[in-house]
Amino acid sequence: MASDTLNGLKVAILITDGFEQVEMTEPRKALNEAGAETQIVSPKDGAVKAWKFTEWGDEFPVEVPLNTVRPDDYDALLLPGGVINPDTLRTIPAAVAFAKSFFDDGKPVASICHGPWTIIEAGAARGRRLTSWPSLQTDLRNAGAEWVDEQVVVDGNLVTSRKPDDIPAFNRAVITLLASARRGVRPA
Repeated sequence: MASDTLNGLKVAILITDGFEQVEMTEPRKALNEAGAETQIVSPKDGAVKAWKFTEWGDEFPVEVPLNTVRPDDYDALLLPGGVINPDTLRTIPAAVAFAKSFFDDGKPVASICHGPWTIIEAGAARGRRLTSWPSLQTDLRNAGAEWVDEQVVVDGNLVTSRKPDDIPAFNRAVITLLASARRGVRPA
């Protein structure tokens, strides 16, 4: 993708401790390289600590505290997975409301692995076709979604993937969706 494909677009990355490091860093890198501005939004102050497959990973500075964030300041939302991160976020009403606002406004949302737990809690899974880490399939079906075991799924303004191995396809689909949204093209 050209380095200016997403110039002017702002993407919020909603995370807290326990997000899968590569599911944040690799999509963030791809978005930034395409010209988007990404910011880590979190209910935590200071820094958030990643999970790196089987142990704690690196710390990343929180750029915008959740209690000061304005959804209107962003064009899209990225919801990385990891088990701890989305399980915690879905218990924080302000985090759920923040994620829900993107669906309510028809803005693009990208989610990978366990990230769809936040989508379920936001009431935005019903009627959607999506994928996730396999252990979420019953949760998603119970929330009214159609769960499929595919590398990447695009359903309107929502892109989902299953796991870190899917990140290259996920990144391509996210950039394509955001570029289409920027041009005002409604995704199929």
